[in-house]
Amino acid sequence: MSTWRRLHVKVQTTRGLFTSRAVTQRHTWLKGHLMLCQSLSTGTPLRNDFFKDLEAQLAAVRKKAADALPGSSWSALEINPNLPPERADIVIVGGGVMGWSIAYWLKQKERVRGEVKVVVVEKDTTYSQASTVLSAGGIRQQFSLPENIHLSMASADFMRNINEHLSVLNEDPVDLQFNQSGYLFLASEDVAHIMETNYSTQRDAGAKVALLSPTQLKEKFPWINTNGVALASYGLENEGWFDPWTLLNAFRRKAISMGVIQCCGEVTDFKHTTNMVMTTDGEHLGLRRIHSVKVQMSNSLEYQPVECAIVVNAAGAFSGKLAEMLGIGLGPKDTIAGIPVPVEPRKRYIYVFHCPDGPGLDTPFLIDYSGIYFRREGLGGNYIAGTSPEEAEEPDTSNLEVDHQFFEDKIWPYLANRVPAFEKLKVTSAWAGFYDYNTFDQNGIIGIHPMVNNMYFATGFSGHGLQQSPAVGRAVAELILDGGFKTLDLNGLSFRRIMAEEPMLERNIV
Repeated sequence: MSTWRRLHVKVQTTRGLFTSRAVTQRHTWLKGHLMLCQSLSTGTPLRNDFFKDLEAQLAAVRKKAADALPGSSWSALEINPNLPPERADIVIVGGGVMGWSIAYWLKQKERVRGEVKVVVVEKDTTYSQASTVLSAGGIRQQFSLPENIHLSMASADFMRNINEHLSVLNEDPVDLQFNQSGYLFLASEDVAHIMETNYSTQRDAGAKVALLSPTQLKEKFPWINTNGVALASYGLENEGWFDPWTLLNAFRRKAISMGVIQCCGEVTDFKHTTNMVMTTDGEHLGLRRIHSVKVQMSNSLEYQPVECAIVVNAAGAFSGKLAEMLGIGLGPKDTIAGIPVPVEPRKRYIYVFHCPDGPGLDTPFLIDYSGIYFRREGLGGNYIAGTSPEEAEEPDTSNLEVDHQFFEDKIWPYLANRVPAFEKLKVTSAWAGFYDYNTFDQNGIIGIHPMVNNMYFATGFSGHGLQQSPAVGRAVAELILDGGFKTLDLNGLSFRRIMAEEPMLERNIV
């Protein structure tokens, strides 16, 4: 037996009335006892939603009121988390292998962790057009100048032991894919005497190099046509090629792990002061000091001024343009202020080709006296080749498009002449990249600029910057932190030679 009763309940709130569903009481008998069952429904889900909405609105009102108070950090624009810091000790302009090498060595040499705050600014962090990753990746000691020989020898030693320098805890070891197959230079009768002089310089510097007669050359490399070859120079150790991207990324990864700050942006201006002095010749000269750099963020209207004590110009092919922002080279001709940084971009093509019957695993990095070069690229009969054009035929540098006819006219005939098997090659791909070409003497410029007392340069290597980057990075760090070169004497590569018009010409430019 049961009895049913219904009771309607109204709940009063601040915004209105919520009418519940019925309150039901049910009486029933269970084993001789009267049991009361009651259920109450008051619209609980609807009420909870209302209070949640009310609390959210009140929180928004409180936040808006707090933001309007003096001292609030509220801004109509969202803060870009990728902005560089407002202050740094050293700003390195250019995040290629040279810039990251310098950053690494600066942190490596600091006496207290975090003592030197370093920022590296790179406008293209995809590195799709970076000279570093678009190079042929060669390393050699066969130069004509002792400075270049020592730089490459020191860099080769660094690369052989790269994991002692650039390993990062809990990261994979660095594998440079360093193929030490050597460089092989070929000389005609006209220039054989220069090769002999270079050989003596190289041996005196400690490089392991051997001279080969045409007969010895043919015995060692039977696939070479020795017609026209009077002498050959072959690197016995620490020469060959490696993966440029791996070296760049290894420096970058290590430097960031040590506290270097990476910034994706472009330096578009400098804030500096000028002190006017008079030279012994009576020339008025403005000596500048940089106080901050303006970093324009990529794909954005935002920019960030970064106060700094030192700027390093490692902008590669565009380091000359960067220097012009400070007025370097823009003064009257025949004056110190009118001497520019003699570095400009020069476009170079690299062609990949396949030849199943070509030279095998013992193939060196061959440099013919005609100027063409080639080396093996991996396995399976793949190779890369290139050459530098004549001065009057320098290609347009406004883009990185490849001239495929250049290979047909200027490279293939010489390749097929030197290696007969290459008559049947097939080009499979190609790319172009920039040299940071030093028009003065095709050698690197390392050191402080005489007109800007806190801008250091590491540029103008004209094709051998990648291979020398480990040693150059150390040298620049020594200049900045120690006040001078400690490991290698590179004073001959300073700006002094440019001001004095005394070029240090490198004969072995590829």
